[in-house]
Amino acid sequence: MELDLTGPHRDDAYMILAGLVTPRPIALTTTVDVEGRVNAAPFSFFNVLGDSPPIVGICPGDREPGVPKDTARNIRLTHEFVVNLVDEAIAEKMNLCAASLPPGEDELQHAGLTAVASSVVKPPRIAESPASLECRSHSIIEIGDNRLIIGEVLRVHVRDGIFDPVTWLVKPDHYHPIARMQSPHWYARTRDMFEMRRPK
Repeated sequence: MELDLTGPHRDDAYMILAGLVTPRPIALTTTVDVEGRVNAAPFSFFNVLGDSPPIVGICPGDREPGVPKDTARNIRLTHEFVVNLVDEAIAEKMNLCAASLPPGEDELQHAGLTAVASSVVKPPRIAESPASLECRSHSIIEIGDNRLIIGEVLRVHVRDGIFDPVTWLVKPDHYHPIARMQSPHWYARTRDMFEMRRPK
């Protein structure tokens, strides 16, 4: 089967790619608008992109053609955001943050999550998240209806017990992130892992 995403299957690209390119980490992203109101929204078109400098990328699509989602608009105006990673314990609350709420209604309050002050950016991090990455936007690349936001990671907050403080390796028994799978409603747990050492 060959699918032409420049022609007949162009309108199916989301379903095709979101189903195949899995699992994807989830960025429960907090931003503030110019009036200081907090917005929280999850995105699975997200990943870490590099380490020198440390950068991440999120790609919120438009709400409708030409109309950016609140996250993208807030980042364009304030240049700051926090990526809060999602584990099994907060999966349901992350999902509640995806609800279409009236303008100005607080997604964190709606989901029962706790905003706590970040160290160097204005958007809060989420207390219940296993890890939060405070970011400043480096660039925003617009390609069609996509907005790829590249952010430099300035600070990382990690729940005690997740890292080995000597090796910086994650302790698998203490960190259980979830991942996005195919549309529309599928996710995966990450408890079933295996080790495969790189050949010398």
